[in-house]
Amino acid sequence: MAVAALLLPPLLGAAPSDARPAPGDRLQRAFAAAAAEYHVPQSVLLGVAYLQSRWDAHGGAPSVTGGYGPMHLTDARAALAETSHHDQGTEDPRGDDARAPLRPRPAPPDAGALPARLRTLPRAAELTGLSPEALRTDPAANVAGGAALLAAAQRELGEPPSRDPADWYGAVARFSGADDTATAAAYADDVYEVIRTGERRTTDAGQRVALPARPDVEPDTAQLAGAGLRAPSAAGTECPKTVSCEWIPAPYEEFGDGDYGNHDLADRPASPAIRSIVVHDTEGAWDGVLNMVQDPTYVSWHYTLRSTDGHIAQHVKTKDVAWHAGNWYVNAGSIGLEHEGFLAEPDAWYTEAMYRSSARLVKYLAKKYGIPLDRQHVLGHDNVPGPTAGSIRGMHTDPGPYWDWRHYFRLLGRPFEPTAGRNADLVTIRPDYARNRPGYTGCAVRGEPCAAHGSSAVRLYADHDEKAPLIKDIGLGTAPTTGVNDLSSRVSTGQQYAVADRWGDWTAIWYLGQKAWFRNPAKNPVAVPAAGRTVTPREGVESVPVYGRAYPEKAAYPADVPAQAVSPLPYTLPKGQRYVVGDEVPGTYYYAVAFDPGTHRTVTGEDRYYQIQFGHRIAFVRAADVRVVPSQG
Repeated sequence: MAVAALLLPPLLGAAPSDARPAPGDRLQRAFAAAAAEYHVPQSVLLGVAYLQSRWDAHGGAPSVTGGYGPMHLTDARAALAETSHHDQGTEDPRGDDARAPLRPRPAPPDAGALPARLRTLPRAAELTGLSPEALRTDPAANVAGGAALLAAAQRELGEPPSRDPADWYGAVARFSGADDTATAAAYADDVYEVIRTGERRTTDAGQRVALPARPDVEPDTAQLAGAGLRAPSAAGTECPKTVSCEWIPAPYEEFGDGDYGNHDLADRPASPAIRSIVVHDTEGAWDGVLNMVQDPTYVSWHYTLRSTDGHIAQHVKTKDVAWHAGNWYVNAGSIGLEHEGFLAEPDAWYTEAMYRSSARLVKYLAKKYGIPLDRQHVLGHDNVPGPTAGSIRGMHTDPGPYWDWRHYFRLLGRPFEPTAGRNADLVTIRPDYARNRPGYTGCAVRGEPCAAHGSSAVRLYADHDEKAPLIKDIGLGTAPTTGVNDLSSRVSTGQQYAVADRWGDWTAIWYLGQKAWFRNPAKNPVAVPAAGRTVTPREGVESVPVYGRAYPEKAAYPADVPAQAVSPLPYTLPKGQRYVVGDEVPGTYYYAVAFDPGTHRTVTGEDRYYQIQFGHRIAFVRAADVRVVPSQG
């Protein structure tokens, strides 16, 4: 079949006014045609595309690393010209009142020399004779480009164009663009796992694609030895064997006026304890982000994950405290994961390879440190509260509404399912990511609508009417908007809340001390019934204070450690309202203000706190101020 025959009409984009919708099997036929033209087993082509994009085309928009179409053909230089980024917060990453604020300056995207993994689309254009524009915007052309790259890799390895998918392991590994054997092997292993188990889904363009299971396929992994890739070292890393991981340390160094960076040494989980994992996005490209974390005057986090292939770099030992969440209490008890990506780019999508690698890392860390796999313990940076009233407005909002929490938790093996009867008084937020498309503004141009896109977030109103005002966050002190960084009136997939009321297709929850409504039709629910514990003010009080950190009482501090203020946020938890409990924790403060770790101290008080899901962000209430109420229904 000639290459021109592969150019089926585009699945997306502009079309004549009288054009009919593309048939739902057109993409499946494009895979079959490309596999036949380039003599690549169709299961291999489908498996690679699934790991790249889950077969989605994203309307021709580039991923976070400039990858286009179902095959994620990369043209990072072209994508960089289209991309704009907005600062999403001014928080002090340390969030520790005992030290001067750290104000890092974001580094601009690196437009220098690009590695081969970020320029596969130009290579596909050479191999197929198709234009770069067609490869970016026409899914059928994109699939042909991917098939051509696989066939070229097979030839370069000296392997024949076999019909047996087991004979393509080396080519699949090379397709990843990785320059080391561990990353390439982890990628190829994932592709063959998809081939063995099979997949079936409807894409973002309404295309039905299926890959029948081939449990008998056992790939020839020895082919990797001839791929010409470097042998990496995982020495020093804390990662599962199922991912590719390298040690790129963040520096622990002194600089100027007795200051130091860019993290604190500790003895976790012995002191302090590790209770959560925080998911971030980098707001920058891989190489630039690695440069930042190796700057002793900058911030730090424990791991960075690469979009193209899911490769992981570890920077800070999990026993030590990284400066990543903007809240010292959360920093002291969490592990921070940065994912290559951009919050305010709805179509700058994350690859399946990175989602899977991240899920494996989180499962490993959760098992190692006894961290429950739920949204009370696996937090987004946007779920971390401001530690004090003055810090609320500056807190970051990543990974934002376009991170697919529902898919992520399926990969974690903890899907969000109903855990109670239909009349339960708690709910778990769980919209259909692809169909849930609330409008946002402030992506490419401030004030302008963002591109329509699937979302994990659900919008909240003051009444059961989409024309009603949005819920206001008094801590922000601004009128609520539909801005992509405005968390005033937004809940996210996996979060749990107490039901306050119901009205037809609408459900109300308690949120930031208010009754907040969201549309929840029975035929397409965005929340499912849940069971759990809640807290409400103890008898005899009208409301109780809410905190952004769980610090000890003043009497708990030894003479050589300055007592930290137990300062409430501007919110209260009123009588008659209930909020879901995520954890019961002691008041704890990790004192670390000097380079010598011998001066670091963990202070633990008698006061105990409950971590609650208070708004979009978590919060804390003193256990003495509330009583625990089990859910009903």
